[in-house]
Amino acid sequence: MTAPVLLVTNDDGIDSYFLHALVAALQKAGYVTKVAAPLGEQSWISRAVSRRREVRLAEYPGLGDAAWSLDGTPTDCVNIALGHLLTERPAAVVSGINICTNIGLPHIMSSGTVAGALEGAFWNLPALAFSFEMPPDRIQETRRTQGRMQGALAESLQCAAGRAADFVRECLTHPSAGVGPTVHNINFPSITTSVTPVVRTRPGRVRLGKLFTRESPASFRFHHQPEPDNDRAPEADHAAIARGNISHSILDYGALGR
Repeated sequence: MTAPVLLVTNDDGIDSYFLHALVAALQKAGYVTKVAAPLGEQSWISRAVSRRREVRLAEYPGLGDAAWSLDGTPTDCVNIALGHLLTERPAAVVSGINICTNIGLPHIMSSGTVAGALEGAFWNLPALAFSFEMPPDRIQETRRTQGRMQGALAESLQCAAGRAADFVRECLTHPSAGVGPTVHNINFPSITTSVTPVVRTRPGRVRLGKLFTRESPASFRFHHQPEPDNDRAPEADHAAIARGNISHSILDYGALGR
C-alpha cells in the first residue's frame, strides 16, 4: 500500500527547526512529506497572496522527500505547490510547528501558520495547523536560533512533533464533519509529553489591543505586547494551554455567517 503524501508548510521559514522536527516525525510515522515553505519568516501575514510580483522558487535539499523554498507567503507556498509542484493530490496539508501559540480569535485570524493550512482546506483537503507554546523569556532566543533549543523544551518539542503525527493519522482516519473548509488548530503547551491530555476547545474571545509603537511623530513600528487573557471560560483555547493541556479547536470556516 502506498504511503499517504502530506504537503507541509509553515510561516517561520523553511530553515525553522520546528518545521524540520515536524517533518522528521511525519516521516517516522510512515508519511511521504513534500515541503513548500517560505524562504524567510512570514508571521502575522494571514492569508496574504503575492499578487503584484513574481514568487521565486528554489529546491531545498535534505528535508523530507522533496522540499522547495519560495519567497512568498504561506498561502503562496501551498497554492503553488498544489497547483504546480506536486504530481499527485496529497492526503492533507499540514502547517507548523509554529514558534509560539496561535490561540485566541484575533491571533488565529492573523496567523500565517493557520492560513497555510486554510489554503489546503480551500482545495478540499484535510488541513491541520500546529503551534507550540514558548515561555516569554525564551521567545527571542528561539527565533534567533531558528528554533534550535536544548534541555526540557527541546524534548517537549520532539514529543509535540510525535503527537502532531498522531493528530494527522486521526484526522485522516476520522475526518471532521464541517459544513465547509475546516482547519484543525492544535496548540501544544511548553511541557508536552506522550500523555498530555487533549482538550477540545474554541478560540478564545480576546482583545488584541495595540500592535504598533510610535517611532516618530509620523511613523509607527510593529510592537505587539500580549494583553492579559480576558476569556476565562474553561472551553477557551487560552484556558486549556494555561492548564497544561493540548488545545484542539476545529475552525469551520463554512459556518461563518450562519
